[in-house]
Amino acid sequence: MAKKTIDQVDVAGKTVLMRVDFNVPLDENQAITDDRRIAMALPSIKSVIDRGGKLILMSHLGRPEGKGFEAKYSLAPAAKQLGVLLGKPVAMAKDTVDEDAVAKAAALKDGDVLVLENLRFNSGEKKGCEEFAGKLAAMADIYCNDAFGTCHRTDASMVAVPRAMEGKPRVVGHLVAKEIQYLSDAIGNPQRPFVAILGGAKVSDKINVINNLLGICDSVLIGGAMAYTFSLAQGGKVGGSLVEKDKVELAKELIAKGGDKLQLPVDTHCGDDFGNIAGCNKKVVPAGEIPDGMEGLDIGPETAKIYADIIKNSKTVVWNGPMGVFEKPPMDAGTKAVAQAVADADCTSIIGGGDSAAAVDQLGFADQVSHVSTGGGASLAMLEGQKFAAVDLLDEA
Repeated sequence: MAKKTIDQVDVAGKTVLMRVDFNVPLDENQAITDDRRIAMALPSIKSVIDRGGKLILMSHLGRPEGKGFEAKYSLAPAAKQLGVLLGKPVAMAKDTVDEDAVAKAAALKDGDVLVLENLRFNSGEKKGCEEFAGKLAAMADIYCNDAFGTCHRTDASMVAVPRAMEGKPRVVGHLVAKEIQYLSDAIGNPQRPFVAILGGAKVSDKINVINNLLGICDSVLIGGAMAYTFSLAQGGKVGGSLVEKDKVELAKELIAKGGDKLQLPVDTHCGDDFGNIAGCNKKVVPAGEIPDGMEGLDIGPETAKIYADIIKNSKTVVWNGPMGVFEKPPMDAGTKAVAQAVADADCTSIIGGGDSAAAVDQLGFADQVSHVSTGGGASLAMLEGQKFAAVDLLDEA
């Protein structure tokens, strides 16, 4: 599935239209509170401008209505911060495909950078509009996708633009190339034992992932609140735990299908006040024996030990979703034990974005795993075995 990268095309004197993910968090004063997404795009950006290319960057930010400019969703703060990180001026267009953007794109000199205004200010972006895409495509000689977080979507900038640029180079940036290498290749041809760790709140969010991974993994370890739906399916008591009663039959089917591959918790750390975890009554009980008035908040220590032993012997690990309420000690113990085991294992370890990435980062293990995905929804979709039109359209290596 390897795709041609931006480094493999001659960009000198040419204009590159690059889809990036500058969907950064902003405070009430429009100040960026975390610029990692901008910083992570720098290798692809520098690959173009350091080799004499002209660069047009496009991204969405937040969820504007698609009816024109909305100040709180402007990409101007991102353009400004990019200029700081690059140490050079970065031009900012007032629109996406209208007069100002077209004029500023035409005025670019070799090594210059232009950021277009938020793609979602135009309703054509979410609709995948070909006319909107055609206007974006007309600005450039080369298309580059470096926004893995939106690769599972069919927005105009992801699918219709590269389609409109057929015949011109259509490549991936460094971030997308790395995601494909780890997520696609590890799943398609994993070293074994191959272990998947799945947590989070809802079975319904992970049905397709569990189904797909049961077919290709050696072990699938279940944690998080979704474990209580499985517990209910086995006739267990779950107290006030978060469960999906309408998914109990489905959980039974997954248990039957999974057999020994599907590993469920054997004990649960529970408490009687989610709002005051530090001060509430807490105890560890066998799985399926959570008393009334208490709810499961983490896997128990025996489960953590069993899971750590399985992970220790693995050669490939994919992890999506924390084991418990990792933000609130002591209910971070299960997630911490699993993170430590993944960090210590002699394996290729892939953390699937979202809460798992936040947990690994917060607990200090981000530097000890092979790859932390930049896209929660996209990494889940890839783990489900979905095909991405946004990637399939691009040039093969």
